[in-house]
Amino acid sequence: MTYNYSNLFSEYLGNIEKGVLYVVSTPIGNLNDISFRAIHTLKNSDLIAVEDTRVSGFLMKTFGIESKMVSFYSRVEKNKTSRITDELKNNKTVSLISDAGTPCISDPGAKLVSECIENNIKVIPVPGASSIIHSLVLSGFNTKEFFFQGFLPQKGRESLYNELKSIKMTLILFESKFRIRKTVGELSRYFGNREIALCRELTKKFEEIIRGKGRELSKKINLIKEKGEFVIVVDNN
Repeated sequence: MTYNYSNLFSEYLGNIEKGVLYVVSTPIGNLNDISFRAIHTLKNSDLIAVEDTRVSGFLMKTFGIESKMVSFYSRVEKNKTSRITDELKNNKTVSLISDAGTPCISDPGAKLVSECIENNIKVIPVPGASSIIHSLVLSGFNTKEFFFQGFLPQKGRESLYNELKSIKMTLILFESKFRIRKTVGELSRYFGNREIALCRELTKKFEEIIRGKGRELSKKINLIKEKGEFVIVVDNN
């Protein structure tokens, strides 16, 4: 399916500035969540730095965006940052996107933004959907204060869990499908019977929220589908 992006909204979205880095949020699952401003910005960029050209290529094709793409994933971030800042210094408009959601949040981009700030290059964010906020709202836990951990490391988890236990507020973690069952078991050991919400396939047709106390979830661990990335919300208030 190809969307027909109308120029009707262009006059309300404003001009895209030259020599500026735009940090553009993309949908976390449902493509309908993209904003008119995001499409407008990407369409009018000289260069788009993307995490995965295959994933972003589908997004570009869907919305008729023909701007040039350059891969910008974690392993090449350090080497390509200077190249992109050079483009910006040459008055090019550059957009930075990740595979889903907002760049720099557990995704590449923080180094590039820092480099731009050091070189007095203007950075403009284009906000959008957030798996962190989406999961927090769906959890039903206290939203007044929360702590975002991001992905758990593969090593040194014990000391990190002990640190997280002392943070008396809602905790939000990311986890891959490959380690989700292991992590649920660990959470039940370190957090006891705290309420937990496992959020999977967010905003998609098969969005699933699995809620329960830690020990209950650990007993049902084999029923958890190992598909997609997970956002884990722990009620540690």
